[in-house]
Amino acid sequence: MAQAQPRRQDDPLQAQQGNKAQQDEGLQPEEAAIRYGHVFAVSGDLAGQPIGPRDAAAMRSAEDSVAGVQVPQGAGGGFSAATAMETAAAYNQAVGAVHPGQASDTAAMHGIAVTQTAVPGGRIVTEFVAGQVVGQYSVADPPPPAEEDATKITIGEALEATARAGGGRPIDRADAEAIRAAEMSAHGADVAMPGGLGDQARAAARANAQATRDGDKVKLGDVLSDVTAKLAGDKAARTEDATRVVQTETFNDAEARAKAGGVGAALTTAARLNEDNDLSGDT
Repeated sequence: MAQAQPRRQDDPLQAQQGNKAQQDEGLQPEEAAIRYGHVFAVSGDLAGQPIGPRDAAAMRSAEDSVAGVQVPQGAGGGFSAATAMETAAAYNQAVGAVHPGQASDTAAMHGIAVTQTAVPGGRIVTEFVAGQVVGQYSVADPPPPAEEDATKITIGEALEATARAGGGRPIDRADAEAIRAAEMSAHGADVAMPGGLGDQARAAARANAQATRDGDKVKLGDVLSDVTAKLAGDKAARTEDATRVVQTETFNDAEARAKAGGVGAALTTAARLNEDNDLSGDT
């Protein structure tokens, strides 16, 4: 959780701004500014520096650059350092204490940075302004992916079964769209991989539509051979995967039906066998 490390735990930034607005009436803009020492537990020259818009922008950029980490913006009463700095800089600019794009001298001289330290189960992310800590939070590592049951038939294996059963048949639009839907299910995605199996199938179907001789047409087996090696990802076939493929195949078929021995039929068979395997394993 991001913690901006306020100097007083019971003094949130928003309440502090409201109090300052009342206290600072009649003060010069520079005197009314929210300084680093008002928000963070820092010392030295930095504590007396007004928080500037460029400081806040630099911290936001540093937070965004931490690979694989979504910086929490506020949880349990805490803030990321960038959030606190942006709020303070906006106030300072509104009262005329800083100019747009202004940076504090100390931050400009010594820099703003975000670092990561690996710990068991995750990382500790620490935020610095001029070498002083202004925020720190932990980020848990994602859980390892669950291993697929080796006894289950995968989508790729079902496609290879299609190649064996009807590989000599020229591929058409309904086949291509069914293959594309199967590829997306195998990847767990809503979009197909550019240049992947689905795009190859579509290209083959377009070429076949222009071909005048069956001998010149691309066959299902040409596209679906060794599919498990071609797919970027694969998973056990489930009923929802088969339904998606069958619906796609039917929608694109000239006779509005799924072909016997086609892609949809192979996925349906694989999903049913996997489901039967699940049921037998529970008994």
